Amino acid sequence: MLSLFAAEGGEFSPPSIFEFYPEIVAFEGTPFAINRIMMIRLIVMVVLIVLFWLWTAKFNKAVKTGNVVPGRFQLLGEMALNFVRKTIAHDQLGEKDGERFLPLLTTIFFMVFGMNITGIIPFANIAGTSVIGIPLVLAAAAYVTFIYAGVKKHGVKFFKNSLFPSGVPAPFYILVTPIELLSTFILRPVTLALRLLMNMIAGHLLLVLCFSATQFFFFQAEGLMSLFGAGTLLFGFAFTLFEILVAVLQAYVFTLLTTVYIQLALADEH
Repeated sequence: MLSLFAAEGGEFSPPSIFEFYPEIVAFEGTPFAINRIMMIRLIVMVVLIVLFWLWTAKFNKAVKTGNVVPGRFQLLGEMALNFVRKTIAHDQLGEKDGERFLPLLTTIFFMVFGMNITGIIPFANIAGTSVIGIPLVLAAAAYVTFIYAGVKKHGVKFFKNSLFPSGVPAPFYILVTPIELLSTFILRPVTLALRLLMNMIAGHLLLVLCFSATQFFFFQAEGLMSLFGAGTLLFGFAFTLFEILVAVLQAYVFTLLTTVYIQLALADEH
C-alpha cells in the first residue's frame, strides 16, 4: 500500500536490518570502534552507576543524620529496589537465598530496563538490547549463576539428577536424558537471550515504520494521501506507550526467569 503512495508523492523508505548496524562514530578501524548503539549502552551504564551512587549516598546520609523520612528521589529508589527484592527475589527464593542473589538480580533488572527504555528516548531511538551482545551477556550471567547455585548446594549430583531424574524407568533415559540436556542446559540461556532480543527488534521496527510513514505522508505524499499521516502518528504514539510497557515487562520477565532457574537449581529434589 505504501509503495503505491510512494509512486504519487515521493519515495517511502521502510525500516530495514541496517537500522541495527549504524555508522561508527568513534575509534573506527580499531577493536574499540563505537557506533550509536554502543554509545547508548555506555551512557546507560554511566547513568545507572550514578543513579545507584546517589541513592546509596542519600541513604547513608539519612542513616547518619537520623532522618528516617526519605525524599521523593530516595523513595523512588527504595520502591524500585524493594520491587526486585520482595516481588522477585524473596517470593521465589525465600529471604535467605533471595538476599544472597539479590545483587545479581537487581543488576539484571535495572540493566535490562535501562537498555530497553532507550528505544523510545529521543535522539537515542533504539534499545541497547536490540543487538545480541547485551542479551547474550546477561543470559550467560544467568546461566553461570544457575550452574553455580546447583553445584554449590548439591555438588556433581546436580548434573546427575538433572539429566537422570528419579522415578524414570532406566530404558526411558535414552529419551529423557537428551531432552533434559537440551531443555535445561542449552535452551534456557538461548531462550532468555532471544526473547529479549526479538522483542526489542520488533518494537524498534514498528516504531520506525510508524514514524517514517508519518513523515512520508505529511511531507512527501500529495493531496488527500497526506491525511494518512494522522493515523500513522496516532499508531506511533500508541506503540510508544506499548514499548514502555514492554521495556518494564521484559526486565521483569528476564529477572524472574533467572530467579526461577536458580530456585530450580536449589530445589531439594536435586
